Amino acid sequence: MNEVVPALKEKRKYGNVHQVPRIEKIVVNMGVSASLEKGAVDDAAKDLSMITGRKAVISKSRKSIANFKLRENQPIGCRVTLRRDVMYEFFDRLVAAALPRIRDFRGLSVRSFDGRGNYSLGVADQTVFPEIELDKIKRQQGMDITIVTSAGTDGEALELLKMMGMPFAEAK
Repeated sequence: MNEVVPALKEKRKYGNVHQVPRIEKIVVNMGVSASLEKGAVDDAAKDLSMITGRKAVISKSRKSIANFKLRENQPIGCRVTLRRDVMYEFFDRLVAAALPRIRDFRGLSVRSFDGRGNYSLGVADQTVFPEIELDKIKRQQGMDITIVTSAGTDGEALELLKMMGMPFAEAK
């Protein structure tokens, strides 16, 4: 971060250091099918806690939906919000260890920005993280990772994440 802020300030001609975009938080979310057995959410929360180093919060459904066999207040997933030092440490592990372990990985899509400078990516399998022991997992579980930045536009956020080492795919 110490090299990124001056480089971005110089490149984008920001007048003030507080105008330079920064990562505010990283949210890691695991959705679990409501039709699975009761222990599925607990297993997902345990895996997520192992990956992030923080206790996962279990998300519950807000309303009943009969077609999805979903009842109100039924556990349907878990999430962790990371900020400050833990966030940067997780970002480093994601970029350096987890993403290169994805099979046939050729870079992340630059089209996954939301229009306000936040980037979301989906990981299909939790086993790409080195903290997970392959012998102990009962089911494959994917996760969504959202990186929330203070950037106003997608271009600024893309530049910030590229400078921080995020491996984006080259446009064809």
